Amino acid sequence: MPQGAVAAEAVALAATSYPIVPGYRVNVRQGPSTKHGVVRQLPYNARVTVRCQRSGERVSGPLGTSDVWDNIGPGQYISDTYVKTGSNGPVAPRCTS
Repeated sequence: MPQGAVAAEAVALAATSYPIVPGYRVNVRQGPSTKHGVVRQLPYNARVTVRCQRSGERVSGPLGTSDVWDNIGPGQYISDTYVKTGSNGPVAPRCTS
């Protein structure tokens, strides 16, 4: 696939809304680890748009164990182990900062 097509596909995927695993209220943190402060908590049955993804603390959740964290807004991260993306691979571009 041409590089431009890969970038366009990543942008399209990033605009997709994904459900949080049913039955969980997920803490949204300032950074990609449980050491970062909680900025808010997502309600049950929430959906999120993953803006970008980055590596961080390895944590276990209902969908397994992973070091992937999803950025859902400025200074807002959740562990990918709580997000039903339907993929074991990236669903958004890598965070640049």
